[in-house]
Amino acid sequence: MLNNDRLLVQILLLALLGASLWVLAPFVSALFWAAVLAFASWPLMRLLSNLLNGRESAAAALLTAGWMILVALPLVWLLGNLAEHVRDATELAKNVQVEGLPPPPEWLHQVPLIGERLVRAWHSIDAQGAAFFASLRPYMGQAGNWILARSAQIGGGMVELVLSLVLVFFFYRDGPRMALFVERGLERLIGDRAEHYLALVAGTVQRVVNGVIGTAAAQAVLALIGFWIAGVPGALVLAIVTFALSLIPMGPPLVWVPATAWLAWHGDYGYAVFLGIWGMFIISGVDNVLKPYLISRGGNLPLVVVLLGVFGGILAFGFMGLFLGPTLLAVAYSLISDWIGDAQPQPVVSTESLERENRPS
Repeated sequence: MLNNDRLLVQILLLALLGASLWVLAPFVSALFWAAVLAFASWPLMRLLSNLLNGRESAAAALLTAGWMILVALPLVWLLGNLAEHVRDATELAKNVQVEGLPPPPEWLHQVPLIGERLVRAWHSIDAQGAAFFASLRPYMGQAGNWILARSAQIGGGMVELVLSLVLVFFFYRDGPRMALFVERGLERLIGDRAEHYLALVAGTVQRVVNGVIGTAAAQAVLALIGFWIAGVPGALVLAIVTFALSLIPMGPPLVWVPATAWLAWHGDYGYAVFLGIWGMFIISGVDNVLKPYLISRGGNLPLVVVLLGVFGGILAFGFMGLFLGPTLLAVAYSLISDWIGDAQPQPVVSTESLERENRPS
């Protein structure tokens, strides 16, 4: 009877755990990013708490407010500029539809092989402006739906970002208690190896954070140098945008490709070629070298495991996989290594050696 009661309690606990996970499922992404941000910036939290004589709530509130200002101000500026450019593009489309296209730029004639065809296409579109825009009208609805869907995704991402910045306060304030809770839970599950695996996960996440942030900073500095050399206006702002976009896969080309096109549009072909080569091989190329090195540095994981974890995690889980992939592979690699080490055969002791050891001297 006692075993049946214990089984019933275990079933109820599992059901309660499943229901709790179901309730938290919509907030998994926000909780994950809040936990990663709090863990990566925990030295700042410790320093600020010491400066405030151990007042953890005040330190958590100040640090959270700092993150909100640091993230919110560039985001508002970026969205404001984006809205302004959308209005400019809409006004340009209306003017072109009414007044026609301006004369083709001089550099269009000089494009090798296809320059004359591009100029003829330019004049053809100008001559058939109304008919051309009428032919585009069926596709404008599809483009509008696509933009609307992307806008909804961006809006959802903004809400998730704000929620992450709110939740990070609680991770700062209650971080030590959460860590102790997780450690005791793991000790109940896997015994004495709990501390080892917690240190493994913490080290892996810290190296991934260092790799991501370090690579983004390097790409921003290299982009700033390239923009300064090429004479692109607003080089510092573009470098900051490059840093932000470096946190997502294939983000930096969204900055240096339009800058290269702007240089070509204004006839600076030499600087346009330079910036295109610099962007492809230096700004974007450093990501393939520096990030794996920083992530694997200081750990005992093979580099191939790190690379598979980073790229496979992104493909499997999206941007969260950048942290989940290497962490999962690190834990799996450590578990298999422990299992193989425990399974190694013990040295065979012969009967003669046993008799020799037990023989009285």
